[in-house]
Amino acid sequence: MKTLTEWLVHSESLHPKTMDLSLERVQQVRDAMGLTFSVPVITVAGTNGKGSTCSLIESIARAAGYRVGLYIKPHLVHFEERCRVNGVPVSADSLCEDFEVVERARGDVALTTFEFSTLAIMQRLAREPLDLVILEVGLGGRYDAVNAIDPDCAVITSIDLDHTEFLGPDRESIGREKAGILRTGRPGIVSDPMPPQSVLDTALEVGADLWLNGRDFNHQGDRQQWAWSGRGRRYHALAYPALRGANQLLNASGAIAALESLRERLPSTAQAVRLGLASVDLQGRFQIVPGQPALVLDVAHNPQAVSALALNLDQMGFFPRTLAVFGAMRDKDLAGVMARIAPLVDHWHLTDLPLPRAATADELAAQLRTVQGDKASCSTHASPSDALAAALAGANPTDRIVVFGSFYTVGGVLKQGLPRLSAPHQA
Repeated sequence: MKTLTEWLVHSESLHPKTMDLSLERVQQVRDAMGLTFSVPVITVAGTNGKGSTCSLIESIARAAGYRVGLYIKPHLVHFEERCRVNGVPVSADSLCEDFEVVERARGDVALTTFEFSTLAIMQRLAREPLDLVILEVGLGGRYDAVNAIDPDCAVITSIDLDHTEFLGPDRESIGREKAGILRTGRPGIVSDPMPPQSVLDTALEVGADLWLNGRDFNHQGDRQQWAWSGRGRRYHALAYPALRGANQLLNASGAIAALESLRERLPSTAQAVRLGLASVDLQGRFQIVPGQPALVLDVAHNPQAVSALALNLDQMGFFPRTLAVFGAMRDKDLAGVMARIAPLVDHWHLTDLPLPRAATADELAAQLRTVQGDKASCSTHASPSDALAAALAGANPTDRIVVFGSFYTVGGVLKQGLPRLSAPHQA
């Protein structure tokens, strides 16, 4: 039997010669596999906040005593991070037989790597004794491989400009693609407080049970605690989620709404909500690593997400200097990303990433100079780990290092485990 690495290499050779924007190929293989779920399924789409929302739903449901399977992506270091059962990534070896199931079922049907691996992971979850399955959608919604499964509840998080070459040039176009996960008569939770009209129109067209933030569920709070209210149910005196950042309340509010919409099948208590919020864990989402200097890890890679990162950094308190380690894909709005956080950064450590789609460090440096002109202060590096080492070498213990951008950037500094920084005082 092939190893997981060999299966991933094999899947890369199966790409269709021409890309058809439909789910027909995936649905054909799904049916040949007999892939179905006998437990409730929640799918989560959006531009930002998907991973956090999935993890919050998982954490609350597990605190309520349910057995939960989660497909989350992309991974930071190891592929098997994408498939969690009861909060623990499955082993690489255990996924191999599921890739084999997909291979046998597909016949001569061509699949993309993403489609192949998505079917394999869903097969892995389908054979587990679970009470709930949570599936994170990829970059789109309507034609995403995850959408081959009809969800019992669909969640749409914040929507902004990203992957515009595939999803369209504006929020309305992107919202229409994300809304493709909505289903007739089933709950559709919209966490974005100002969703595109296209999301509302699509919900009306398909007859989804639309739950709107600000209409069907709300949250409010102060610095110490917050409260959630929905359709006939309220939770008071909630602690803030263990995931840091002001935007996490929007994600938590949507996560609670999703579980409330399935209350008849998956009842939970206020204590489960409180415990789930307190114990949720997800690497790379405004993750603050103790040390000297302080280290912040965040996979923010589009202007909306980086704006939230900048706000969160601004609320951390005073640091003499902030050093950024940054790497990203060439097709991102690099100027928009850099402009949002540039006022907080004293020096940029720009890094190459190990894939052709990534902008080189030199390209990032050129982009930074168009944004900041003569104020641009940067250096270039061959890898995220090299960039972090250089940032540490130039930092004082009281400074702050922010590693952000692509999952490959954050994952690159996590390959040897969570860094614990200790910088000598500079003369």
